[in-house]
Amino acid sequence: MSTIVEILIQTFGKECVRTRDEASVRVASNWRQTEHLNCLALLRPKTTEEVSKILRICNEFNQPVVPHGGLTNVVGGVVTKPDEIALSLERMNGIEEISVQNKTATVQAGVILQNLQTVLAENGQHFPLDLGAKGSCMIGGNIASNAGGLQALRYGVMRNLVLGVEVVLADGTIISSLNKMVKNNAGYDLKQLFIGSEGTLGIITRAVLKIDDLPKSKNTAFVAVESFEKANLLLQVAKKQLKNDLTTFELLWQDYYRLMTSPPSPYSPPLPQTYPFYVLMEALGQDADKDKILFDELLENWLQDGLIADAVIAQSQQELEKVWGIRENVDLIFSVHSPVFLFDVSLAISDMDDYIKKIRSDLQQVWPSLHFYAFGHMGDGNLHLFINCGTNDEETKHLVDAIVYQPLQQISGSITGEHGVGLEKKSWLYLTRTTEEIELMKTLKKALDPKGILNPGKLLPD
Repeated sequence: MSTIVEILIQTFGKECVRTRDEASVRVASNWRQTEHLNCLALLRPKTTEEVSKILRICNEFNQPVVPHGGLTNVVGGVVTKPDEIALSLERMNGIEEISVQNKTATVQAGVILQNLQTVLAENGQHFPLDLGAKGSCMIGGNIASNAGGLQALRYGVMRNLVLGVEVVLADGTIISSLNKMVKNNAGYDLKQLFIGSEGTLGIITRAVLKIDDLPKSKNTAFVAVESFEKANLLLQVAKKQLKNDLTTFELLWQDYYRLMTSPPSPYSPPLPQTYPFYVLMEALGQDADKDKILFDELLENWLQDGLIADAVIAQSQQELEKVWGIRENVDLIFSVHSPVFLFDVSLAISDMDDYIKKIRSDLQQVWPSLHFYAFGHMGDGNLHLFINCGTNDEETKHLVDAIVYQPLQQISGSITGEHGVGLEKKSWLYLTRTTEEIELMKTLKKALDPKGILNPGKLLPD
């Protein structure tokens, strides 16, 4: 056992410190559960003060530390090497305060997103971050990766939902900026340094989140449209007529819809599979009767006007789960195809159609038997791509990456909309960020973590 692990055990006890062998019973990632955690030690502090002491010791020993949340990251952001220490905040899972009057929730970083939403709902409140991984992802990780999700169209991404944070720097310094105000113009907004920093600048331990009243109505429809232009027009019309109640606007290309509504999928098609595009739209409001009448009337009008070609409204919980399952059950792709490359890009809505056509064509020229699936959050410009071209060697992966990412540079798009950079995308960061921006990021990293112990090798190119 290494000297630092012995010191950590003596300082914090076995309840906090798991040795390499003890940690190896855990999976390295909840996204890819094929590998077990291989690290020097796994630390499980219970307080911010313990995190501070841990980092102070690790900084003294030049010991790399990789922060662990719910391990749902998909870009290698929590990959831990054998000589690195994993720092899990799973025991820091307290919901410290819910203020209905101030519309804030103060929570520890290890709180699981779905658990927070359940407790808030019992108090008539709502935290609108909505992710497929909500049953296991943690608030600290959501903040560190600036998570987006299914309701960003209305509520914004995690950056828009955080009022204050408490962070421990690499040398153990505690920065407690647990602001509870929407307006606070007193100097630099320090929390923004750490939101989306992927654990490279500090360890987030607590946060103050914005909450809202629990919606009293939910109206959901699955819609078919005959062109991308009509999908875009539908989005603009729906935003104008449903106003702030429009919460979700998900676009599915035909190939994805067909896959998700054909065997072995458990879902039958609620609409014919012949349309080029499908939209899952949802509106949340505060007046159940009026909201339903308006939603039904709008759909009828859109059908009569030819804006949409067909539609179904979810009339029961079972139907609601079905239409959302068609959008969300992405694991089906991995059971049908192997290997699969996963992408998460952002771009202007006006560029989406041409972009997808181009990269599909470019990929098919190299791999004629390509399987290509596109869908995503059209309302906020974020698309997800799943690509199967038969092999997954490094050369193939690099070529697929190049075909998908390089066109984004010309249209000012982003190589990542909500998953982050991690290990997998850092070599492509130059397509999204200028040289000056990347150098400034490196300057911040060096200033806050001069020894480079926090999540080393992630996000920033070498």
